[in-house]
Amino acid sequence: MAPSMDQHTAGTDEQAMLDAHLQLSHHTLGYVKSLALKAALDLKIPDAIHLHGGSATLPQIVSEVTLLHPSKIPCLRRLMRALTLAGVFSVDDGGDEPVYGLTPASRLLIGSGMNVTPFLTLMLDTAFVSSFLDLGEWFRHESPDTSPWKMAHGRDIWDQTDDDARFGKLFGDGMVANSNFLMGIVVKECSSVFQGISSLVDVGGGLGGATQTIAKAFPHVECSVLDLPHVVARAPTNTNVKYIGGDMFESIPSANVVFIKSILHDWGDAECVKILKNCKKAVASQAGGKVIILDMVVGAGSSDKNQHAVETQVLFDLVMMTITGAERDEQEWKKIIFEAGFSHYKITAVLGVKSIIEAYP
Repeated sequence: MAPSMDQHTAGTDEQAMLDAHLQLSHHTLGYVKSLALKAALDLKIPDAIHLHGGSATLPQIVSEVTLLHPSKIPCLRRLMRALTLAGVFSVDDGGDEPVYGLTPASRLLIGSGMNVTPFLTLMLDTAFVSSFLDLGEWFRHESPDTSPWKMAHGRDIWDQTDDDARFGKLFGDGMVANSNFLMGIVVKECSSVFQGISSLVDVGGGLGGATQTIAKAFPHVECSVLDLPHVVARAPTNTNVKYIGGDMFESIPSANVVFIKSILHDWGDAECVKILKNCKKAVASQAGGKVIILDMVVGAGSSDKNQHAVETQVLFDLVMMTITGAERDEQEWKKIIFEAGFSHYKITAVLGVKSIIEAYP
């Protein structure tokens, strides 16, 4: 006897509820995957596999990893199962003992240069994670000036970076690692944006890691970094990059190109317009002058194939929200660029979650 229409509808409704429950469960347990990755970084599992030529059995991994007790070995197998399913590692189950290998993702966790481990370690640190634990309470909080970070830690992230030596080093190492990774790709894959220029000033460039990468790739370009005097005082001396103490809210030295990397998301629109107006003054009198902004443009180049990238951008925006910053979509970038007096701009979305924005006077 064929099922009735009511029975068929009921079955469909039940399946829809099961699918919805699965979706919510998957999202709820998302933090477990993140912290499983943190455990792998803490245990240096990628390095252990790398030391065995890029593939290793569990006993070989254990030989490189200091475990508290042999009883933890079966638990390590369970951790590896989760991380292979997530694509962090590969696994070959064909033999007596599973052989774990490095994937493109875990190859970014070893060696030097393109190693992003310090940045991931920063993002997964208790200080960042705990800022999200009472996010609902923060939305109900009466004070508009208190960020989720400050509510969790009693001070803002910049004070914590200055006052907490452990976190300060973690933050610095993470930012340098992320910059090195990104700039290594920028100078290779996006070199056309630097063609035909003779001078560049990196605004808020810190100790000049990004600028030094540009200077090495384009030795004909006179490169300098503008940052606050106390930052410039710590700058390296064994480099041909020039360091200038100053304030981007006051003035910016003239150059063919003003380069701004991932700092405008720290500021509100009014502050960004003020910075960009000074940038425009710095390049307006230069032949072919422009401002190059390396930052996120939420949704840029979005398609069905890269929804993962858009989701990552949106999650980064929530991270910025916890410290009072914000990522911008194209309309939000357009607003501050035009308010600063630029005539036109171009967005090139070729850097994963980041884009290159070229603004012209």
